[in-house]
Amino acid sequence: MAAEDLKFAFVAFTAVFFVVDPFVAVPIFLAITADDEPAKRRGMALRAALAAFVTLALFALAGGLIFRAFGISLGAFKIAGGLMLFLMAMDMMRAQPSRTRSTAEEQEEGTARDDVAIVPMAIPMLAGPGAIATVMVLMSRAAWKPVPTVAVFAAIAVTCVATWILLRSAVAAQRFLSKTILHVLERVMGLLLAAVAVEFVVGGIRDLWPTM
Repeated sequence: MAAEDLKFAFVAFTAVFFVVDPFVAVPIFLAITADDEPAKRRGMALRAALAAFVTLALFALAGGLIFRAFGISLGAFKIAGGLMLFLMAMDMMRAQPSRTRSTAEEQEEGTARDDVAIVPMAIPMLAGPGAIATVMVLMSRAAWKPVPTVAVFAAIAVTCVATWILLRSAVAAQRFLSKTILHVLERVMGLLLAAVAVEFVVGGIRDLWPTM
């Protein structure tokens, strides 16, 4: 594997993992499943992770078709996706919930549902607009080359497996992950996500204005 492929694989994993951010999903999952039995929680955790994987994988596969259908240039989408990620990163660095991920109204509606695995956990909490934009941009950069393409789907798969493990062990994870630890993780991941967002924007500008 070439050094460039390794670099891309690292960027793909960090971008997908940080934008999905399963650590943030833990307290929300606990809050909206507070009245459910442990077995039901574990089942919803698995379905949420699977639904997030399917959603992100489908958008990764169909990204090029969506661009062509709506007449969107890759450069413009990179800039738009980068700006969205930057907004999420700013909220993460301030250790506050991001409304680009999910709103308080959506979370309140989730508490009234019998099964929250698909909505709001998988969509929009895990596979929200930021995550969808990220995998589409990464796939456009991979250009269907074998190693980078596998890296994108591997990043999605590993992130969703990690999400399932965290949600499945949500009660234990909450005891281990105190609010202070969660906030520290959020700020670190927010800083790294901001760097990924800037890279997306710079790449988009170069696509639109190659002479720069």
